[in-house]
Amino acid sequence: MEALTAVKILLIVTSHSQFGDTGERTGFWLEELAAPYEQFVQAGAQVDIASPKGGAAPVDPRSEKEATAATRAFLSDARAAKKLANTLVLSEVKDTYDAYFVVGGHGVMWDLATHAPLHQLLSQSFARGAVVAAVCHGPAALVGVKGPDGEPLVNGRRVAAFSNAEEKAAKFDAIVPFALETRLRELGARYESGPLWASFTVRDGRLVTGQNPASSADTAREVLRVLREKK
Repeated sequence: MEALTAVKILLIVTSHSQFGDTGERTGFWLEELAAPYEQFVQAGAQVDIASPKGGAAPVDPRSEKEATAATRAFLSDARAAKKLANTLVLSEVKDTYDAYFVVGGHGVMWDLATHAPLHQLLSQSFARGAVVAAVCHGPAALVGVKGPDGEPLVNGRRVAAFSNAEEKAAKFDAIVPFALETRLRELGARYESGPLWASFTVRDGRLVTGQNPASSADTAREVLRVLREKK
């Protein structure tokens, strides 16, 4: 398969580490960063990582306990670790990327969901033809993103994201600031989901979204398919 050596992809993670008022810590979900990073690097793409505050980004401690081949590979990769410890500041991102991938984790619900610089970046990038993708709680970052028509980007488009049923099953529905599935539906998204905790990915043109941590690698592979079609 053709290597995507000229392709540049920006992975976007949360800077928020407090899980509501619980006193517990949150952040990004490690599998949702590690699996896409692995897929993109193996495809030959140049990969950067950015966050609202820049610098070291907080990983959700719960996700560190769920080790996978992808997370182990990421944690043992010195180059990946350096990128995560020195994430770019989102508001200062000037480079143009071929794809933007929002990593999930509950932290996204508190910062990326309301982060205007990211919303502007994704709106402008989608309008110029870039791929926009997100997995699990990552689609919370899309709630403020406008499409080229000025309407919400998700309006009328097929979208997957962490489901209300999964949030309730995890007993986090009373902690999160809003119900992600509900909000996406309110914005006009054609929300779709698969079985709880199973991989489920949806593509609508250049918008690619996945439902949960298990969807991370498949969502990244779908992004690569879109990029190869564009070439």
